[in-house]
Amino acid sequence: MDAENIWLVIGFLGQGLFSARFIVQWLKSEREKKSVFPIAFWYFSIAGGITLFAYAVHRQDPVFIVGQLTGLFIYLRNLYFVIYEPKNLKVE
Repeated sequence: MDAENIWLVIGFLGQGLFSARFIVQWLKSEREKKSVFPIAFWYFSIAGGITLFAYAVHRQDPVFIVGQLTGLFIYLRNLYFVIYEPKNLKVE
């Protein structure tokens, strides 16, 4: 397998991880009969975002690079809130 095919696999892997977050979120929401964002949603977002960012850098696509960087910041910030929110509530 040559380098371009490996990068194509990485791109599809990232897209798969990114899409999996919607399936996880949908299944959790169906179980609870309301819109819910499980913590796995943010982990899949970050894993997919990092993989797609690497793919975008390899492809030298500035639109895709900026889009993934912006998304990664938001996913990391949301995960931070999810992880530290219970601790903040105990302090107050």
